[in-house]
Amino acid sequence: MAPTLKSQKMSHSRFLNRELSWLEFNQRVLDEALNPDVPLLERVKFFCICHSNLDEFFEVRVAGLKQQIESEVVERGPDGLTASETLRQVLRRTRRLVEVADVCWRDQLIPRLAEQGIRFLELAQLDETDRSWLENYYQKQIHPVLTPLAVDPSHPFPHLLNKSLNLAVRLNLTQNGVFLRRSAFVQVPRVLPRLVKLPREDGRQDYVFLAHVIEGNLTQLFPGTTIEGCWQVRVTRNSELYIDEEETSNLLKAVENELHNRRRGEAVRLEVERECPPDVQQFLLEQLGLTPEDLFVIEGEVNPIRLMGILEGDHSPELRDAPFIAPVAAWARGSDDLFPLIRERDRMLHHPYESFDTVIRFLQHAATDPRVLAIKQTLYRTGGDARVVGALMEAARNGKQVTAVVELKARFDEANNIQWARRLEEAGVHVVYGLVGWKIHCKIALVVRQDEDRIRRYVHLATGNYNASTARFYTDLGVFTARPEFGEDATNLFNLLTGVCQFQGTRRLAVAPYELHSRLLTLIEREAGHARRGIPGRIIIKLNSLVEGEIIEALYAASAAGVQVDLIVRGICCLRPGVVGLSENITVRSIVDRFLEHSRIYWFGNGLQPEVYVASADWMPRNFFRRIEVAFPIEDGVLRERITSEILALSLADNVKAHFLQLDGSYSALKLKKGGQLHRSQSRFMEVALARPKSASTRQATKRDGPVLRPRPS
Repeated sequence: MAPTLKSQKMSHSRFLNRELSWLEFNQRVLDEALNPDVPLLERVKFFCICHSNLDEFFEVRVAGLKQQIESEVVERGPDGLTASETLRQVLRRTRRLVEVADVCWRDQLIPRLAEQGIRFLELAQLDETDRSWLENYYQKQIHPVLTPLAVDPSHPFPHLLNKSLNLAVRLNLTQNGVFLRRSAFVQVPRVLPRLVKLPREDGRQDYVFLAHVIEGNLTQLFPGTTIEGCWQVRVTRNSELYIDEEETSNLLKAVENELHNRRRGEAVRLEVERECPPDVQQFLLEQLGLTPEDLFVIEGEVNPIRLMGILEGDHSPELRDAPFIAPVAAWARGSDDLFPLIRERDRMLHHPYESFDTVIRFLQHAATDPRVLAIKQTLYRTGGDARVVGALMEAARNGKQVTAVVELKARFDEANNIQWARRLEEAGVHVVYGLVGWKIHCKIALVVRQDEDRIRRYVHLATGNYNASTARFYTDLGVFTARPEFGEDATNLFNLLTGVCQFQGTRRLAVAPYELHSRLLTLIEREAGHARRGIPGRIIIKLNSLVEGEIIEALYAASAAGVQVDLIVRGICCLRPGVVGLSENITVRSIVDRFLEHSRIYWFGNGLQPEVYVASADWMPRNFFRRIEVAFPIEDGVLRERITSEILALSLADNVKAHFLQLDGSYSALKLKKGGQLHRSQSRFMEVALARPKSASTRQATKRDGPVLRPRPS
C-alpha cells in the first residue's frame, strides 16, 4: 500500500524543505565523486564542486537563515519548519555530508590517485633534493608575500577574509625576562597555487600543500619564538549584497562598494582541522561571534576546492572523460551568413552538444554587416570570453545603435560585469542596468536589419548566458527566429528595460514578473481539465529548481485529476511526489552527470497537440516575482518534435545518471533488471550531435536517434 500524508504523520508535509532539498542535490554531486565508474580526475572535480557549492550555500542560504532568526519574526514556512528548526536540520545534514566527503577523500581518492602516480606528500616524506628545492621555492616565491598577524594587547584579533585559508599559530617567547604565550595568524596567499608541484622528470605528479610549506617555515616568520602549534582554519561569511536601489543614484558605484563589504560580512561558519585544540576552537568561536553549532572539524583537507589544480595540464587523459568537441550545428555548417537560414525557418542550438560558436558568429556578423541597423542584448554573466562584448563594441564603432542591458547583481559575477560595463560604455555602447527592484535574468538578443525587401528583426532567445566558457559544460537551448511577432515582443521588452513605460503585454513571449506565473497556472489547469473530461493529460517539465507553492499546488491538483506529470529537476524540489490522493501521478528525477543540466523546458500535452515552451526561468518565487524572465513557445513543428522525441525522451529514459525523489525527500537510483539496457542521456546527446548529417531533417534524425515519448510505465 502506498504511503499517505496521514500515515507518515506529516502535518505540513505537502512541501519539502528548500534548504534540505538543496543539500540532497549536493549529496548527488558528491555521489559522483564516490562513483568508481566515473574517471578518477572527474571524481576529484565533483569532490571540489561539492565543497564549492557548500561555500555558496553558507554564504547565502545559511546566512539568510541566521538573519531570519535574529529578526525575531517567528513563522513557519510552507514545510512547517521555523528558521531555527531549519537551521538545526541543515547543520546536522551538512555534518553528515562533510563526514562522507572526508572519507571519500581519505579512503578513496587519495589511494586511487597515488596508484596513478599523483601523490600529496608531507614534508617528512621528502628527500634532501626535494627539501632543498622547496626551501629555495619558499624563499623566492612564498616568503615575500606572507604577512604574520599577531594577537596581543596592541594587536586586536585580525579580520580573517571570507573563505581564505589561515594558519592559527600559538607561540611562546620571553620578553624582558617574562614568559609570554601569544597567538598569531598567517593567511595562506590566494595569489599562489595552493598545490606546490615538485619537479619530476619521470612523469609523476607529486605535490605539497602550500599551507604545509608555510607551516614548515614558521620560525622564519616569528624569529626568537618557540612555535607551540599551528592549525589550519577557515571562515565563511555572509556574502549577500544589500543595496537599497530606491536610495541609490549610481547603481554601478553602489555594487562596487558592496563587493568590498562582502569580503567582510558576518561570519557564518568556522572550519578547523582535526588537530586544532578545543581551547583554540573556543577562542576562535568567541572572536568570530559564532556558536559550537557553527563549527566544522574537518578530517581531511580544509578548503579542498583548489585541489582542482591537479586537473591542470594535459597529463593523464586516461583518468578523464573522453574529450568532446561540440560540432557546429548541422543547419549552420558551411555558411558565413546565418540571416538567410533564420529567415527560412526557426533554428535551434543544443549546448554543449552543438557549438556556441554559432551564437558568436551571429553576433560578430551582425557587428560588421552594413545592413544591420541596431543590436540590443541582455548580459547576465559575461564570462571571460571577450568575443560577445567585443562584437557589441565593434558594432558601436561601426556606427550601429547598440544597447546592452547588463545585470550588475548577477551573484558572484558582479565584479566581472562591472568591468565589462565600463568597457562597453567607453566603446560607445548604451549600457543600461535594468529596472529598479528586478534582476534581469532573461537571455535575449535582438538584431534589426535592413533586408532586401524590408526591415526585419532577428531574435535569439536562450536558457543560458551569453558565456562561451559555461556553454561548454552547461546544457542549454537557444533558438533563432525572424518571426514578426517575436521581433515585436522583443522590441517591446527592450523598451521596457531601457525606457520609461508600463508593460504592454506580449503576443508570443511570456514575461515575468508580469504574466509568466499566471500563464503557467492556466496551462497546468488546462491539462487537469482535459483529464477530468477523459482526455489524456500529460505535463513534462525540465528545470533546475521547483519551489513556488502555488505552482506546486496546481501540479498536485493536476495529479489528482489524473494528469501524468514527469518532472526533471536537477536541484531543489519542494514538491513531494508519490503521496496517495495528492501526488501519486507525479515522478521527480534528477540527472547529475558530466555536464550541468541547465535548460528549462515546459511541455504540455494539450490534447495530443503538444505545446512546448523554452525559458530562462526556474519555478521559484524569485523567478516569477522578482526577476525579468522570458519563456517562449516553440512554434516550428520540427523543433517541437526534436525537443519532444529527442531531448525530453532521452532524459526520461536515463537509467544511469537519473535519481528519483522519494517521499521522505531522499533520492534513489533506478534498480535495473539484470541484463537490462543502459540509457545515459548525456552520452546519447553527444552521439546524436556528432552523427547528425547536414542533409537530414531533424524529424528524420530524431526518429532514428531517440526513443519516442511514451506514457510512463507504472
